[in-house]
Amino acid sequence: MPIYKYVCTVCEREVEVLQKMSDEPLKYCPHCGGKLLKTIGSVGVVFKGSGFYVTDSRKSNNSETVSSKSNGKSEKSDE
Repeated sequence: MPIYKYVCTVCEREVEVLQKMSDEPLKYCPHCGGKLLKTIGSVGVVFKGSGFYVTDSRKSNNSETVSSKSNGKSEKSDE
């Protein structure tokens, strides 16, 4: 569930609430009863491990196929 951040228009306190996306947004400040406004915050994203770049992708098992095609020879020599 995402954490939503609200700011009160009266007391200017920030309120963070863990809510479902389907829940109604909060309207009133729990401290003073003033009107709450939903704010837009930054999202913390951390990429860990490999696999996020083309160079990090797994190595193919077809290295022989690629080299033989580059030499102009086919793998099968039945002819």
